[in-house]
Amino acid sequence: MSFNKIVVLGAGAIGSIYGALLSKKNDVTLIGNKAHMDAVNSKGLSISGDIEETFYLKGDTEIRGIPENTLIILTTKAYDSAKAIKQIKKLLKKDTVILVLQNGLGNEEVVKRVSGDKAKILRGVTAMAAEFFEPGRVRFWTGETIIEQNEVAERIAESFANCMLKTRLFNDINLEAWNKLVMNCVVNPLSTLFHVRNCELVSDSLKTVRHRIVRECVKVAKAEGITFPKDLEKKVDEKISGYTNFSSMYQDVMKGKKTEIDFLNGKVVELGRKHNIPTPVNETLVSLTKFMEEKNGISRKN
Repeated sequence: MSFNKIVVLGAGAIGSIYGALLSKKNDVTLIGNKAHMDAVNSKGLSISGDIEETFYLKGDTEIRGIPENTLIILTTKAYDSAKAIKQIKKLLKKDTVILVLQNGLGNEEVVKRVSGDKAKILRGVTAMAAEFFEPGRVRFWTGETIIEQNEVAERIAESFANCMLKTRLFNDINLEAWNKLVMNCVVNPLSTLFHVRNCELVSDSLKTVRHRIVRECVKVAKAEGITFPKDLEKKVDEKISGYTNFSSMYQDVMKGKKTEIDFLNGKVVELGRKHNIPTPVNETLVSLTKFMEEKNGISRKN
């Protein structure tokens, strides 16, 4: 059974891609910032890269109503999760499904805590990449979407597959979330510090740094009950070498926005302290990234 409505909450680069592709066979609304939504509504959403097409779908700056049998794809920044769900909590229904597709760990727990029992919450991990050029224009690199296995996930996977979105259901979604976290812990801060595309990081001069980041993540993950293959450093290098995009964190810093560092390397540092595991490289990257935020005039003081 397909969904009556699909809403992409937090339609930046990645969210816009999902919305565009799903709009081929679904009633889709993007929720994002005014400039981007105005461009989408007036001249369509232009996608380049692995797809070259303009999509005509609806955009808005807020969710004004949630029909029965609605799928909400949450692609806001991780630090905006609680705020985004609080704003729509009264509109949620028992059959509303929220698919959490964000960087970091524990995001779905935040959504569950805020929404209570008013919706069904699923965790997903995306391997797609995107760059936001300007309002109404996004560049896209294809990749699969992994969703935790259950009956609702099967409905989502069917809807995705019908729109050429490669999807895989997996019982251990925590492992997949950790896999992406490790990749992000290497790619995001380093690409941001050096102002380079992700693939440029696979340099011999950065090999020690890359691998130390991975090893710290592996030690912390093991304490959390997650086991990785022994050759993870090599696999990370191989994957990064094929990523020709600019990371989301680099894009955020270039736009003067707050980063998700607390939910990536910062989460590794947090869990490392919990288990008395030193994480000096990840901790250094957190400090360096927050310094860049400060230079952009971003304050993290509550």
